[in-house]
Amino acid sequence: MSDINFANFEEYEVTPKTHKTDSKTVAIKVILCVLCVLLFSEAIIYLFIMPCLGPVKIFWRGLNGYTEREMNSVVAPISKKNWINFSAGDARSLVATVPGIEDVQIVKRFPDRVYLSVTERKPVAMTTVMQGRRTVSVQIDKNGILFPPSNATENLSLPLISGIPVENIPEGMRIPAKYHGLVDQISNIREMTQNYFAGISEIHVVPKEYGNYELVLYPLHSQTKVLVDRQLSEKTLQYMMVMLDVVNTLEKDVSLIDLRYGSVIYSRHLSDRHTDGGV
Repeated sequence: MSDINFANFEEYEVTPKTHKTDSKTVAIKVILCVLCVLLFSEAIIYLFIMPCLGPVKIFWRGLNGYTEREMNSVVAPISKKNWINFSAGDARSLVATVPGIEDVQIVKRFPDRVYLSVTERKPVAMTTVMQGRRTVSVQIDKNGILFPPSNATENLSLPLISGIPVENIPEGMRIPAKYHGLVDQISNIREMTQNYFAGISEIHVVPKEYGNYELVLYPLHSQTKVLVDRQLSEKTLQYMMVMLDVVNTLEKDVSLIDLRYGSVIYSRHLSDRHTDGGV
């Protein structure tokens, strides 16, 4: 075999044909990017834009004496507004019309949620008011504000205050200012460990001259009334309990015990009226 002469062969460079392939890859990437942008935009629209244009979703916190249905009816005039137009001030004004609500905190969370955290009034006593031709019971908080009883407070042992001139005063109004001290005293006593008011059925206010007043206490398990001054305290109630035991042991048919002047004065059923107490 003869040798092959390679001298006459020309040298050629082999160039890969990648230009068209690169163009297709870039086009695919561009299309994918556009699709991703469109999907992201659609997600933004459905997740954020559309919800904030629809009615808000209202969530309540702190409700005990009221139901969500009751409170939703209170804010119904603004419940159809969207998140942008929903006014926290308007919501606060509407909730403030509920006598049993002391405070409300409102938080708006984008895109469509509104959280209303309420603080309900805590009763310290109760009284009665005229509602039309009926006498109904209302509760009094530590600030002297009247509000209707609720399921959360109906089983509480609350002292009944009578004699306060609150006839025909609508719920949500305060009792007269001169009786705020009495309510404050009752509130302080209720915070003590011993429930003194569990043994008292009624606290009757007896008006006196110059805007002053005294108190007649009605023990729950005794027919004897106790007359004290306007300063109601733990010491007063303890003294009352001791004197009830002492007087009822020494005397029968005692109608009234007067503890106003540091000494004990009592009267029997014969008169049923204490000359100094005006009862």
